[in-house]
Amino acid sequence: MTIVLVGNWKMNGLEASLDEARQIAAEAGDASRRGVSLTICPPATLLARLSEAVAGTGLSTGGQDCHARVSGPHTGDVSAEMLKDAGAAYVIVGHSERRADHGETSAIVKAKAEAGLRAGLTPIICVGETRAEREAGKAEAVVLAQVEGSIPDGFASGQFILAYEPVWAIGTGLVASPQDVAIMHGAIHNFLVGRFGPIGATIPILYGGSVNAQNAAELLKTAHVGGALVGGASLTADGFLKILKVIA
Repeated sequence: MTIVLVGNWKMNGLEASLDEARQIAAEAGDASRRGVSLTICPPATLLARLSEAVAGTGLSTGGQDCHARVSGPHTGDVSAEMLKDAGAAYVIVGHSERRADHGETSAIVKAKAEAGLRAGLTPIICVGETRAEREAGKAEAVVLAQVEGSIPDGFASGQFILAYEPVWAIGTGLVASPQDVAIMHGAIHNFLVGRFGPIGATIPILYGGSVNAQNAAELLKTAHVGGALVGGASLTADGFLKILKVIA
């Protein structure tokens, strides 16, 4: 199965960052031959330019969020169709920063995932628990409830990706232990198989949360980890390609 490596630039990146993307793109073809797909999700202001800059290289691009509707009076929002028009192949939905900062419920995330599918994008649906929820012994219940509430029925194999990102590990330098990751990814895997049958076993489940070149290899050896959603380490070609080097 292909390893999926996605860089989420979040609210970072100006035109000069296109050079970083070009350097990453130069390695995308070789990465694909070694069984790794590479994707960068830049801020919306860079998406079209970045997509054009890396066209034909094997490096895919994606949006970091989308509105559920095709168009309308939604100032500041971007539709999935607009992302597709700008060259995107993927869209991240339900990231914990959206759930927390913008009050997005799993129902809203589900609608956005449906919008991504409608536009021909592959949604990357994010789930994860807070430190308080983990310490209270609720981590698995919280995450599986998010999975259940965020995934529309009727998805087929290859139409979406799950990303497990424990909220307490995002941007903090903390990383879940391989044992914790194995338990959570195993629970998500079993849920997907239970809901979708054999197709559920083919859905990639990424790990995210302070992933870097020092921990990526161990994380990706963990059962049911199909790749990584990378934040800060994806902002430079050096950081992102170091991860590629240790996993491929």
